Amino acid sequence: MINEYYTKVHDFLKPFVDFLHPVDVKGLENLPDEPLVLCPNHCSWWDPILLISALRRDFPLQVMAKKQLFKIPVLKTFLTKLGVFPVDRGNHDVAALKRSIQALREGCSLMIFPEGTRVRKNKEVHIKSGAGMIAVRAGVRMVPVYIGSKKGLFRKVPIIFGKPYTPVYTSRRGTAEEYRENAEEIMRQVYELGGAQ
Repeated sequence: MINEYYTKVHDFLKPFVDFLHPVDVKGLENLPDEPLVLCPNHCSWWDPILLISALRRDFPLQVMAKKQLFKIPVLKTFLTKLGVFPVDRGNHDVAALKRSIQALREGCSLMIFPEGTRVRKNKEVHIKSGAGMIAVRAGVRMVPVYIGSKKGLFRKVPIIFGKPYTPVYTSRRGTAEEYRENAEEIMRQVYELGGAQ
């Protein structure tokens, strides 16, 4: 399921992104040819751009982003064509949940930030359970992705893809507690990757 608009934008923007914020990518071999929930840490608005730049141009990907970005008409059109869709982070957004599961079942991978917002260094954050819920409900694996926090212009940023993690749950649909535990476990793995640089 390839988005041709996405590949064209990827080809156009990648040279500029690589020039401004070159990335040192490791672990791409850990991405099997199957739908996955990519779970990166989040400390800068550059993070989704750098992660997309690190992936191959034909990697089937959809991205969940905060609904506030879609209030700007031109940006809304651009993001929608790229395969980005809104989520209301302050509420239980059933539409975003259904869209996420549908995308995974159709063969796309999904990028979602389990921390829910940009996290400054040493700041405590409550991990959202949505990534765990989506992975369990769609029956897919999660991939921890570490993105380096130091992003000066022309400074190389490390991006490390960990090995796929299979969510642990007991009943057919899992429980709220299991969703939370899986989301917390994937973020533990993310920061473990960061410590292994």
